[in-house]
Amino acid sequence: MTGHRKLTPGKLIIASHNQGKVREIRALLAPFGIEPVSAAELDLPEPEETGTTFAENALLKARASAEGASCVALSDDSGLCVSALNGAPGVYTADWAEAASYEGGPGRDWYMAMGKVEGKLAELGHETDRSAYFICTLALAWPDGHSETFEGRVQGNLIWPPRGTLGFGYDPVFQPLGFDQTFAELDPQQKHDMSHRADAFKKLVDGCLT
Repeated sequence: MTGHRKLTPGKLIIASHNQGKVREIRALLAPFGIEPVSAAELDLPEPEETGTTFAENALLKARASAEGASCVALSDDSGLCVSALNGAPGVYTADWAEAASYEGGPGRDWYMAMGKVEGKLAELGHETDRSAYFICTLALAWPDGHSETFEGRVQGNLIWPPRGTLGFGYDPVFQPLGFDQTFAELDPQQKHDMSHRADAFKKLVDGCLT
């Protein structure tokens, strides 16, 4: 594929305050001589995600970090899209987990979020379609305003109750097609190799790193 701007070895901001995401992206970048630094480590603010698509939100985050640190930034906007719920929670995936934390401030309760999805599916009856997919849009932004986006997906079905302690977010209820285990039961490397993030990342590597 032509027309992509190449990433050069060196520092890259991961525009995320989600440690699970930062860990996954760091592992994916390791072989390319890129030195990832998270936005949280640099105290960069998290912009409000006002976009209505994954690409819009990913670009908002990447551009905010690129401008804030005068450095190339990579961000990820990802979510769970459930067929029977018309693609919900979709771009609002994290919002479904918003809950007051014990300290009284905002926090995220993923068990509650998984329960919300399950509750809505249960209302539709036993025979309802439980297929879903994770989607990931990666955005790269340069301080001069140039940007690139890459989208990846992984198909699967939702199970209940949640299983597994690996992974994060909705991983314990997502069983990828062809597997008996959920994302939270799979070895992290196995998940890395097949996840929506890995799919998007392969496209980014093809476009900007090779």
